[in-house]
Order: sequence, then C-alpha cells, then structure tokens
Amino acid sequence: MTDDKLILILKISITAGICLILLGIYLHNFNETIEAMGVTGIMISAMCVAFGMALSLPTKMYLTFILVTRETEKHQ
Repeated sequence: MTDDKLILILKISITAGICLILLGIYLHNFNETIEAMGVTGIMISAMCVAFGMALSLPTKMYLTFILVTRETEKHQ
C-alpha cells in the first residue's frame, strides 16, 4: 500500500471518528428518544463517543508520524 492510500484511509478514519463523537454528543444532549431510553440511551451515546475516540485519536498520532517522516525524507 502506498503512502498516499494510507494517508487517505487514515483521514477517512479520523473523519468517521469525529462524526461518531459528534453523533454521540447530539444523542446525549438533544435527542428525546435516547433520553427516554434511560440507561440504555446513555450507553448508546457513550459508545458512539468511545468508538469515535478509538477511531480518531490513534490515527491522528500515526498520521502525524507519517507526515513528519515524509517531510524529513523530502528535505534530505
């Protein structure tokens, strides 16, 4: 897999993670159905945020590492 494809996949993963985080926040704060579900609704919104964090944070670090490595190779 080339670096360009890997960077694209990582960017898509970050975007999906951020969307899941925002969905979890929306569900927790503004959705009446989730509020009516009680503890189950809280778990659903918390899982959206947790999966979003799991998708976005490690990929940000790895993407930063790849981009720094790429820049270092260009300047040598």
